[in-house]
Parts: sequence; structure tokens; C-alpha cells
Amino acid sequence: MILEIVSPEATLFKGEVTSVALPGVNGEFQILNNHAPIVSLLTKGNVKINAPKITIEKEFISKFNKVNEQTFWLPINSGTIEMNENKVIVLAD
Repeated sequence: MILEIVSPEATLFKGEVTSVALPGVNGEFQILNNHAPIVSLLTKGNVKINAPKITIEKEFISKFNKVNEQTFWLPINSGTIEMNENKVIVLAD
């Protein structure tokens, strides 16, 4: 699936991922490939990205925490998420 993370200043990440875990207002939840359509509010926490190969632009790498070669975390304060047609869009603050 495609994940796109957009902040007020720029698109921080766009790429193919295997899963993304998000800090929802009712607790953390995970989205996998071909997940049903969903729209949800996000709260303070980490967006956890998993993919075989993750490429983050140099200007934004400092915003992410690297767990290992396949996993990165992005701390956010709030946001929204939409999953539709195997594309996840995270609007993060």
C-alpha cells in the first residue's frame, strides 16, 4: 500500500509500506495492505512505518526515529488519517 504523510510545511514521506501503526484517539491501531476504508482522528504519539525499504528525504530524516532498516517512527501531536483504495494519507501536526 502507499503511505503519504503530510504536515503543514511539507510532504514528509511518500512510499510503499507493508504496515503503519497510528495513535488513534481510542488507542493505537494498525493498517495493513488492502485494509477497509477508514477515516480517524489521531492523538499525540508515534506513526510507526514498516516496509522492506524505506527512503526518507534528507531534509526530513531528522523528524523520524529509526528503529531498524525496516521500521521508522514519526512523533506527532495530532492529525487525521484516511485509508481508501490501498492508499493511506496521514495529515499530521
